[in-house]
Amino acid sequence: MKRILLTLAALGMAFVAVAQPQLREDNIDEVLKAMTLQEKATLLVGGARAAIVNGVTSGVSANVPGAAGNTRAIERLGIPMTVLADGPAGLRIQPTRQGDPRTYYCTGFPVGTLLASSWDLDLVQEVTTAMGNEVLEYGVDVLLAPGMNIHRNPLCGRNFEYFSEDPLLSGKMAAAYVKGIQSNGVGTSIKHYAANNQETNRNEDDAIISQRALREIYLKNFEIAVKEADPWTVMSSYNKLNGDYTQQSEGLLTTVLRDEWGFKGIVMTDWGNKAGTVKSAKAGNDLMEPGNQNEIERIIAGVEDGTISQEELDRNVRNMLTYIVRTPHFKGYKFSNKPDLKAHAAVARKAAGEAIVLLRNEKDALPLKGDEKVALYGISSIDFVAGGTGSGDVNKAYVVNMEEAMRNAGFTLDKGLTDFYSAYQAYDKAQNALSGTTFSWFMRRKLAEVAIPAAAIGNEAKANDVAVIVLGRNAGEGADRKMMDDFELTAIERELLQNVSASFHAAGKKVVVVLNVGGVIETNSWKNLVDAIVLPWSPGQEGANAVADVLTGKVNPSGKLPMTFPVNFMDHPSSANFPYNYQQSAMRGFSWGPRQPQKDVDYTKYEEGIWVGYRHFVTRDVAVSYPFGFGLGYTTFAYSKPTVKAGTDGFEATVTVKNTGSVAGKEVVELYVSAPAGGLEKPTRELKAFGKTKELQPGESQTLVLKVSAYQLASFNEATSAWEAAAGKYDVQFGASVDDIRCSAPFTLKKAQSWPVHNVLAPAE
Repeated sequence: MKRILLTLAALGMAFVAVAQPQLREDNIDEVLKAMTLQEKATLLVGGARAAIVNGVTSGVSANVPGAAGNTRAIERLGIPMTVLADGPAGLRIQPTRQGDPRTYYCTGFPVGTLLASSWDLDLVQEVTTAMGNEVLEYGVDVLLAPGMNIHRNPLCGRNFEYFSEDPLLSGKMAAAYVKGIQSNGVGTSIKHYAANNQETNRNEDDAIISQRALREIYLKNFEIAVKEADPWTVMSSYNKLNGDYTQQSEGLLTTVLRDEWGFKGIVMTDWGNKAGTVKSAKAGNDLMEPGNQNEIERIIAGVEDGTISQEELDRNVRNMLTYIVRTPHFKGYKFSNKPDLKAHAAVARKAAGEAIVLLRNEKDALPLKGDEKVALYGISSIDFVAGGTGSGDVNKAYVVNMEEAMRNAGFTLDKGLTDFYSAYQAYDKAQNALSGTTFSWFMRRKLAEVAIPAAAIGNEAKANDVAVIVLGRNAGEGADRKMMDDFELTAIERELLQNVSASFHAAGKKVVVVLNVGGVIETNSWKNLVDAIVLPWSPGQEGANAVADVLTGKVNPSGKLPMTFPVNFMDHPSSANFPYNYQQSAMRGFSWGPRQPQKDVDYTKYEEGIWVGYRHFVTRDVAVSYPFGFGLGYTTFAYSKPTVKAGTDGFEATVTVKNTGSVAGKEVVELYVSAPAGGLEKPTRELKAFGKTKELQPGESQTLVLKVSAYQLASFNEATSAWEAAAGKYDVQFGASVDDIRCSAPFTLKKAQSWPVHNVLAPAE
């Protein structure tokens, strides 16, 4: 009898082993079949412990402190937890840990806007390959980046994270970014899909967009990134789009993303807990982050009452399992917690230098010799902005400021000025300490500019060789910028520019401005006061050293603007439908009871349609301060031999670029296309390709080859729900900016072509 019982026990154990398969790359369906409803629902809901920071949910992973969230483990089936952490200017995790003497700092790389200013896909991939190594070696599986929403308006609070006003440039940059990160065997989450173009009331605002504008402007960059780079994940945005939350839109998450573009990864929500969990899952949102128990309960109830079918649930679970088997956690990677931060800092400095945009350089004011006596003005010279606030911030070991960078480069700084700014910063800190004022990572405070007496400036003009003025702006998650004292200069800044320029020019000396800003500011009213303007945006922890490299000519700047600098804020047609003076926080001023929907807060009509950025300014012939694609350097280039050769799909364009100046440098060539008249109204010209030369020595030439497919020439016709490329003669233009076309060549598309798509995502009548 005892022997029989032992035999039965052994059989039982064998049965349990068979019934509990362990997840492998080749048995996903077997594991899926073995999962209970509870386990399936659990896998679709993140498992981070959530904390509330300034009213915003911020996940905290127990596995990697400071990570934004994780997926839940199901140990019975060998399904591990995976870790998700913020980006996009570098990995965001906690730098110190209780009871641990070690530090876990990450590199603060240049922000997305500066990377896009490089127009250099290889450089971006080099940066993100280094960034991805930190993701891997700190035990993270997915970086929640890149941010790639379109710069619809200059005042979007998170524009610094994003790439451009143009969808092609944005999409190509995002694809290069994804390729670099994922070359390390870790994933990305391209975000925020879609139309998260303002921070004001971002959780509830309804973006009302025509199908043409949506397809051509706000989805095109995501399409490019998905098709060219295969990101592991996509993050759905908080906002509504034409009446539906994006995370609950089947047309957006399944029809367009998966059926039309062929996306194979997982879709996750942005960090929150909207009531429509089941609708999100049904629409194709696979993972709810940061994750709450009530979301698991909602999914279970939804299956039980038939709101979501078992097949739809299994589809999402299969997507999750397919994602998990790709991750380092599944593969058992033994992360070191010791990435090479020194080497990565060097990459960050190199990238910042090559991407910096030189906006003005009258009479070759730059480069400087490097041994001058410098009067360094502006509180931002020591309160330097390396990156933005919120989830786009990085916990870095240090930030080089402009004072340190100028000394590193060999300049002698006016001691009275540097002592003054240091004392002002120390006084501000002491005041905050006495009052008990604290500032969180989410809304880090930027010191306001302080006035300098005109008499003192006059003395400094006599004692120094050159003036450098650093103007700073902070921006970040959760709030949009303001027009007054943000987009526009403050009264103190304007007075500083005027007094410094007057005094130094009277003494025959130069004035240089460094724009350490997170977004576009007004420049037209003051740019002619100064001799040179250098634009490094928010350039990362080594960015100030990169600025000094440009000021001394150690680096010849080759960056170009990824957006337009308007003369006036209201020149942007989107400004008529943007909450540009809404007070600081998306949370302030709301009554959560019944109230009338507020324009540009509860709903935002994108009445400008496709006329975003340069498409508007060039087509409507509106004057700008600096055009899209503009950027100077310390040498000159000539374009010649433009050719366009028709192929079986579109055309191949070539142009020869020659360095006609006296120093080595790189040149960005921007290829624009003007479509034949008739049919859909189109912009005067649209960017269709771009390339960057190698470093050309004086007199050296290089021929660039740029390819454009017929599909890239197409516009979206709402009447036929199709992309259409008209037959006829196209003008292919090679430009140094959208307003500086150097040469052109014709291309004839002999037969009209059409690519029908699903008729979805239309705004309500």
